[in-house]
Amino acid sequence: MPTAKRIFDDNPHMLAVLTDAMPQMVWSTQPDGFHDYYNAQWYEFTGVPAGSTDGEGWNDMFHAQDQELAWARWRHSLATGEPYEIEYRLKHHTGVYRWTLGRALPVKDGTGKIVRWIGTCTDIDDAKRAAEQNELLSRELAHRIKNIFAVIGGLIGLSVRQTPEAKAFAAVLRERIAALGRAHEFVRPHSEESRPTIGRTTLGGMLVDLFKPYPATEAGNITVAGDDIVVDDKGATPFALLFHELATNAAKYGALSTDAGKVAVTMSIIDEDATIVWKETGGPAIAGEPSRTGFGTRLSEVSVKNQLDGVLVRAWEPDGLKVTVKVPLANLARGDVA
Repeated sequence: MPTAKRIFDDNPHMLAVLTDAMPQMVWSTQPDGFHDYYNAQWYEFTGVPAGSTDGEGWNDMFHAQDQELAWARWRHSLATGEPYEIEYRLKHHTGVYRWTLGRALPVKDGTGKIVRWIGTCTDIDDAKRAAEQNELLSRELAHRIKNIFAVIGGLIGLSVRQTPEAKAFAAVLRERIAALGRAHEFVRPHSEESRPTIGRTTLGGMLVDLFKPYPATEAGNITVAGDDIVVDDKGATPFALLFHELATNAAKYGALSTDAGKVAVTMSIIDEDATIVWKETGGPAIAGEPSRTGFGTRLSEVSVKNQLDGVLVRAWEPDGLKVTVKVPLANLARGDVA
């Protein structure tokens, strides 16, 4: 079977035909980064005259705020041979700037020497703006939910004025509602921009705060013990989502649905991994694994596996659910976690 190189060597016009058939803008440079080729989609998108963006002229097509970063990334790739990838705003022939994903890879000869760079530009403006709109709606929803918690707390304060004898109970209830509000910031979906910045803290401290809304915490039926595991916003949200879901399900159907039920959370550091075990006892007897898994459970599992590269194992033991989570320490906080 002929190789791609031989096909293009024997048919010098085939590469141009291939790139013109692609939906992306395709460009190519010499080893030093000098742009000397663009396909038809580039000129159709930008509307510039053929050849006008050769050399360094391409940078003028970027939004002024993106030019410096685009140059820095490109120079880094040229110096190191590493793949080039960046999102920037590219000037459309209508005069507006559209978000574009730029990528490039080096072409090497048999000795490993870079002989050319091949790159593409993909119009991602619609997807980018849709994601921004979803983020805006998510923040608005979160803001309204926080307001609901605040309103409920205010209503409790107004109501207790008419029944002073309930003052102690109302204070406890308001604290639990406030704790629910804090927990909500961790367990709601986040983007990189909206993710709560908590600084460096311990997983145990975060879980204790997360469990405060549950009466079982005050009664001592939820315990958190073990090694101090450092987390920041990088690892906090996936864990908060998981343990909030576990606590909620335990209160509905598991150990925390009974007065005698208990939950023990133990944490340990072994080598370069953190292991956290959630163990329920004293609740309703378990006959086996449920036939259906709720959306919240699936979402929390995906968060641990995909965001933290962790392993999660559920064991439906007769005396209660046992969940074991193992995650690399490096994925829980930026920098040194020791």
